[in-house]
Amino acid sequence: MTHYDYIIVGAGSAGCVLANRLGADGHTRILVLEAGGSDKATIVRMPSALSLPMNTKRFNWGFVTEPEPHLDGRVMNLPRGKGLGGSSSINGMCYVRGNPMDYELWADHGAAGWNWANVLPYFRRMENVAGPAELRGHSGPLSVTQGVQTNPLYQAFVDAGVEAGYARSANMNDLQHEGFGPMEMTVGKGERCSASVAYLRPAIARGNVKVITHAHTTRVLMEGTRAVGVEYRRKGKLTQVHAAEVIICAGPIMSPVVLKRSGIGPGAELQQAGINVVHDLPGVGENLMDHLELYVQQACTQPVSLYPHMSLLGKAMIGLRWLLRRDGLGATNHFESGAHIRSRAGISYPDIQFHFLPLSISYDGKSLARGHGFQAHVGTKRSKSRGWVRLNPTDPEAPPRVRFNYMSHADDWTEMRACVRLTREIFAQPAFSTYRGAELAPGADCNSDAQIDQFIRDKVESAYHPCGTCRMGTDTQAVVDPTTMRVHGTKGLRVVDSSIMPQATAGDLNAPTLMLAERASDLILGRSLPAADPAPLPVDAGWKSRQRSGEISLDLSRTAADTGAIFEQERALAAATGSHM
Repeated sequence: MTHYDYIIVGAGSAGCVLANRLGADGHTRILVLEAGGSDKATIVRMPSALSLPMNTKRFNWGFVTEPEPHLDGRVMNLPRGKGLGGSSSINGMCYVRGNPMDYELWADHGAAGWNWANVLPYFRRMENVAGPAELRGHSGPLSVTQGVQTNPLYQAFVDAGVEAGYARSANMNDLQHEGFGPMEMTVGKGERCSASVAYLRPAIARGNVKVITHAHTTRVLMEGTRAVGVEYRRKGKLTQVHAAEVIICAGPIMSPVVLKRSGIGPGAELQQAGINVVHDLPGVGENLMDHLELYVQQACTQPVSLYPHMSLLGKAMIGLRWLLRRDGLGATNHFESGAHIRSRAGISYPDIQFHFLPLSISYDGKSLARGHGFQAHVGTKRSKSRGWVRLNPTDPEAPPRVRFNYMSHADDWTEMRACVRLTREIFAQPAFSTYRGAELAPGADCNSDAQIDQFIRDKVESAYHPCGTCRMGTDTQAVVDPTTMRVHGTKGLRVVDSSIMPQATAGDLNAPTLMLAERASDLILGRSLPAADPAPLPVDAGWKSRQRSGEISLDLSRTAADTGAIFEQERALAAATGSHM
């Protein structure tokens, strides 16, 4: 078959969802082109092995950034999933919907219709959550679970946050996002529940979805401004396939690259790369954003951390138990408690996230502290720095040039310093008195703004949440229509993945990306679920004057008009202090 109803470029999180939902009738003919290979491997399936696929050429494209000018020229790692499931097959499996106000902010930034009441039904449709919860789904394809929290350090972290004056949240994906509490993960029956497992495999089993792996899309075939198919390279051979619709789901790095290689993007850049300009669309590849994080690490005076399990024998025992029973330490991502807080007064909803880990180790697993320890991965979630993804002008087929311009906005420095100081305050609470040893990082001699800033330059890492490069909206810099997912100025061409987010959400991006694709599939089919009622929009009543509160207002009557007023007040406060929303 060389002609399909839909060709989906990329079998990552969004592509897997679309293949499933668009082909639900069993008759719609869908072709999915994936540049990577199979996702079937034990190191992908086993949750605690998460650092292994991330560090293999088989499952990670291994992109890196241009030297980052505000981080002393550091070249930063940029892992991207390679294979079925995309980055959902190599990520940390943290399931975080984000704050309801994130989606009000999307609508405020031009993504009409993407407010909380409209997206909540899609979160519920995709979730399979165990146990009672007011705003959750219980019959969706995506398994979402909490860890068993047998390690006492998880509860110590939550208790310390409450002692520091923050709210406790029973479930940060339900009524109350702000505060300290248990985290959730995309794990089911002890195994990683990637988008491939949840969506793509059932879609393939229906028989109307075909997947071609190791198929590198070179360009979208255009007749004028209408997309009519795709050209891809596999085993050195170029092949063209045709479809009524082409949907690009190649992710925030490669989706703009595919558009540009097809002649859609900033005209001057395309001409410099020797590409015929089909449609001059200046926003393609711009507006790149990410989450950055630091590790604040503490020695542990009690032998309760995960350190003994990091030996070869310890890892072997974890693996053996997991292979036999699918439980124990092999069945968790180890991020079982966390928090969302505000960096300062005048911020209406959380802009800092914590992932707590009862071990002192780097996220990629390459650097382990000697001895017992614990750490918080902490970073800001609404950075104002923006970067870009651009073609290599001398070889457009080569990996793209990527620069995030990390820490290029003054507010980011204010917020990252707050990350360090607020984490230290939490670790200093009585709940940790039994366990607290010396601070391992940044260290006792790192206190002044200048010292903390240098620590940030040296040690800050990406949380691997790039987004925004094909932003939804209707202004001249927008790329995608928020009501249809069509690329502005074209026909038969859409983009659906985290590249269309107008703003990163306050948390890990995989859950919002899956939700985005769920709702986009309905919009493509010309329908939508009814808006949720109620759709609570909790904002601390005293947000303008205080940074933390032990009690968060759960106002079930707040409307989108109310949140618009909050954003206006936040902008006014930011302008008065010389910062910007």
